[in-house]
Amino acid sequence: MTTRRHAIVATGAFALTVDAVGTQPAHVPFVVWLGIDPLLPGESEVVEPLREGLRQLGYVEGKSIVFEYRHTHSRPERLPELIEELARQKVDVLFSAAPHTVLVAKKYAPEIPFVFAAIDDPVGAGVIESLSHPGGHATGVSWDSTPAIAAKQFEFLRQVAPASRRLAILWNPTIKSSQAFVREAQSAAEASRTTLTAYEAQAEADFEPAFAEMSKSGESAVLILGSWFSWLHRERLAALAVKQGLPSIFGNRDSVLAGGLMSYGPNLQDLFRRAATYIDKILKGARPADLPVEQPMKFEFVVNAKTAKALGITIPHSLLLHVDELIQ
Repeated sequence: MTTRRHAIVATGAFALTVDAVGTQPAHVPFVVWLGIDPLLPGESEVVEPLREGLRQLGYVEGKSIVFEYRHTHSRPERLPELIEELARQKVDVLFSAAPHTVLVAKKYAPEIPFVFAAIDDPVGAGVIESLSHPGGHATGVSWDSTPAIAAKQFEFLRQVAPASRRLAILWNPTIKSSQAFVREAQSAAEASRTTLTAYEAQAEADFEPAFAEMSKSGESAVLILGSWFSWLHRERLAALAVKQGLPSIFGNRDSVLAGGLMSYGPNLQDLFRRAATYIDKILKGARPADLPVEQPMKFEFVVNAKTAKALGITIPHSLLLHVDELIQ
């Protein structure tokens, strides 16, 4: 009787299952998260929800799947080179949370399926044709919720500054879908007889002048519209809000961990976990073009008690009743 044994053989970025009697190796899927910067110490939680989602679907790293985080060493101009290298290595699925990365991959390796998560307005960004029919090489879970979320963020913010009639909203006009969110927040402000002044910021250099102008104009709190852009600069934005003495509300929990006062928005970890189901379907033969893009389903309201104390604010009891997490 012939016995068979298997071993995992790593070759470069691949892992192949090979049996001892020389049968055809079984293909082990190769999935890569594309990034620009290396992960800093303590940032593994950014990638972990996606890996957790794959584990929940039965994938075992090093055995039934190879998963890697690859980056350009903070040199975005090297992204085409990295993508072409991965194409030669026959990667099965690429993943990212940045629209630019998806678009570069579409140009340099359109044959590789792409899954994304937490991308703002993927239609407006040119990543997909429509939410229901992506129509190309990419699909996944978008950041966007309905614009009505901005009205709810405004109401939460107004409750920590109830006497004020002047609030601010900071947004990036290059993110096309943001205009609808700004309009929704301003409609809520008008209904409460509050002035909500919009400030634009397209780059980090715009932050300090915007916050200085808020202070000069007498704004008493700021709504920082949730997006990949505000998430990327969350620490700087949170610090500036505290420096100017402005209560703030963001669109994601990470910004509150970075020092922001409050956040209400999609649970990012949930978006990344759900993205794993797209990778699974594609590895089983589905085409990205045929998989509708999903939107956020799980939302959370988070408050930073330490920041509230630094600002001299007491969070109203009526507001605390809605809190999903209070960070001490």
